Amino acid sequence: MANNFDYYTPTEVVFGNHTEEQAGALVRKYGGTKVLVVYGGTSAKKSGVLDRVIASLEGAGLEVCSIGGVVPNPLLSKVYEGLKVAREAGVDFLLGVGGGSAIDTAKAIAYGLANEGDVWDFYEHTRKPVSCLPVGAVVTIAAAGSEMSDSSVITNEQNGEKRGCNTDLSRPKFAIMNPELTLTVGAYQTAAGCADMMMHTMERYFTSKGNMEITDALAEGLLKTVMKHALILKADPQNYESRAEVLWASSLAHNGITGCGNGGNDFATHRLEHEMGGMFNVTHGAGLTAIWGSWARYVCKDCLPRFVRFAKKVMDVQNGANDMDTAEKGIQAMEAFYRDIGMPTSFKELGIAPTDEQMKEMAARCRDAVGGHCGAAKELYEDDFYHIYVAASQR
Repeated sequence: MANNFDYYTPTEVVFGNHTEEQAGALVRKYGGTKVLVVYGGTSAKKSGVLDRVIASLEGAGLEVCSIGGVVPNPLLSKVYEGLKVAREAGVDFLLGVGGGSAIDTAKAIAYGLANEGDVWDFYEHTRKPVSCLPVGAVVTIAAAGSEMSDSSVITNEQNGEKRGCNTDLSRPKFAIMNPELTLTVGAYQTAAGCADMMMHTMERYFTSKGNMEITDALAEGLLKTVMKHALILKADPQNYESRAEVLWASSLAHNGITGCGNGGNDFATHRLEHEMGGMFNVTHGAGLTAIWGSWARYVCKDCLPRFVRFAKKVMDVQNGANDMDTAEKGIQAMEAFYRDIGMPTSFKELGIAPTDEQMKEMAARCRDAVGGHCGAAKELYEDDFYHIYVAASQR
C-alpha cells in the first residue's frame, strides 16, 4: 500500500565533462558574491580541480576564500575553523569541493553562519536551525549523495559523537558532477562509496509499512546498476561510463526518490555505523557493510516479504525451502558481493575489536542519538542495538 509523501529536490544538477568551469556562473546565479570554498586534502590541489574552480569563481567577479583539510568523518573543529574564516571574510555562499565530508562541512558552516549559538546544537538536536546560507557542491567522489540530500553528518572529536542534521534548508542550490573528477579515486574508496549509495537505497527499501511498485523498481534498478558498475570499476578504474553511472546513482540514492510512498525510512544501519565511526573512525561505507548482515538477520523475520523480494529481484537467487531460507540466501549473496569488491562483512574484517563495554556504550549512544528507538523494517531499541553489535563481533 502506498503511503502519502512529500518529494522536494530543488538542487540544479550540472553533469558532464568540464562542468566545474561553470562554478562561478552558478554561484552568481544563486546570489553569491563572497564564497568560502571548503575542500579536503591534497588530491583537490594535485588534480587541478581546486584551481579550476577558484579560477571560475574569480573569473565571475566573486571574492573567494578557502579552507582545506576536511577529513573523512568530518570534524566539528574544522566547522568552527570555517566559521571563523567565513565571518572574517563576510561570506554569503558556501561551496563544497570534494565528497560528502567537504559538502557536509560546508553545510554545517552554512548553518552556523545563519543562526545564533553553537552549531553543534543542531546535530545534538537540542535546537533546530531556522535558516542556512546557500550551499553549492562540486563532487569528486561518488558516495554520500550529500550534493542533493538534506543531510549533513559531523563528528565531535571531543566526545566521539558522530551526529547528523537533516533539514531541507541545507539542500545545495546546485551540484556540479563531472565523472572525470572521480577517475583518480582509489579502489577502496570507490568500493566504499558504492556501498554507501547502495545502503542509502536499502535504508528506504526495507520497510514493513507499505511500498509503491514504481519506487521499488527504481530502487532495485539502482542497486543492480551500482553492483554491475562497482565490479567493472574494480577491474577497470578508468572506465568513464561506469564512473558516470555510479556518480549519478550516488545522488539518486539519497535525494529521496527511492523512498517515495514507502512506510518510513529505516536507517538503523546508518545509525549503528555512526557510533562505530565516532568511536573507531572507520571508513563510512566499510562500516556499513560490516554491520549490515548482522542487522539484516536480526530484523529479517519482521520484514520478511521485503527480504524475499530483495533476494529475488536484486540478488537473483532461486527460491529456498521457505521464505526465511530465500531471504537468507539473499543476505548471503549481498555479503558475497561486498567481499567481491573488497568490503568487510564483520567487525573482524573491518579491523576493529570492540569490547563488550564499548558495544554497550555504542548501543547507549545510538539510543540517545535516535531518541530511544528507530527502524522501519523492525523497531529497534538499545538492547537490540547491542545484540546487533555483538552479532557483528562474533562473525
